Amino acid sequence: MRNFFRFIIRNHFLLLFLVLEIISFSFIFNHNGYHRSVYLSSCNSISGFFYERFSSVTQYFQLKKINEELALENAELKNRLERTARISTPATRFSIDSIGDQKYNYTSAKVINNSVNNHFNYLTLNKGKKDGLKPDMGVISSRGLVGVVLNASDNYATVISLLNTRLHISARIRETGFFGSLNWQGLNYRYAMLSGIPAHASPSVGDAVVTSGFSAIFPEDILIGTIDEISIDQGESFYNIRVLLSVDFKQLQYVHVVEKTDVKEQRELEKQFEDD
Repeated sequence: MRNFFRFIIRNHFLLLFLVLEIISFSFIFNHNGYHRSVYLSSCNSISGFFYERFSSVTQYFQLKKINEELALENAELKNRLERTARISTPATRFSIDSIGDQKYNYTSAKVINNSVNNHFNYLTLNKGKKDGLKPDMGVISSRGLVGVVLNASDNYATVISLLNTRLHISARIRETGFFGSLNWQGLNYRYAMLSGIPAHASPSVGDAVVTSGFSAIFPEDILIGTIDEISIDQGESFYNIRVLLSVDFKQLQYVHVVEKTDVKEQRELEKQFEDD
């Protein structure tokens, strides 16, 4: 301990300099959009490289489970193809147009890093800008909604997980059509809360909760989970609804990144409305 204090006293100018440098860089990256973008992109490339190597080892021991997941996903895709009007499948990227005027591109990716125990959880994917990924794209799996792309480097992308208290999703109860906002509360990783459902909506335990289709990120009717518990406080006009998430984030291996092809046109039109 004495040697430790001697080291600090002997090098206190250098240590003070390093602390001030760290604080300075922190201010630069947190308050300057360009520098923050460069920093996040660099971090994605470096951390993504190591995450991918580690993920390859751990997933080798989960091949049986992965094969089961892929079999289920293939079956679901076959069912969807029967209902689609147009589909093209170049490599890992394909388009679906199910209603004639709303088109989406899907890019497959592997999850190489994932957290579920924090309040702000993120995922890392092994695809990036070279594969067409960019911020604000939706991320789904064969079992349901996963999150939203936050940032992308050339070969990797980070995703805001549904298990992130900052993420709010426009969700609808499939059986009744009523919609509200779904948000994870930072507690059990298997449950989220759906708010904004009025008292006259009459939801039931077991009803499916899906994406509303009101955002420019996710297609309509992507499964989020099922209603697990319903309550309403005395004198309140809206239900407290607990939703059992359809995706088990501790077993998540493969995802699809969703891009709406005419999203730019939609956002420009909506921006004009907001400006008015």
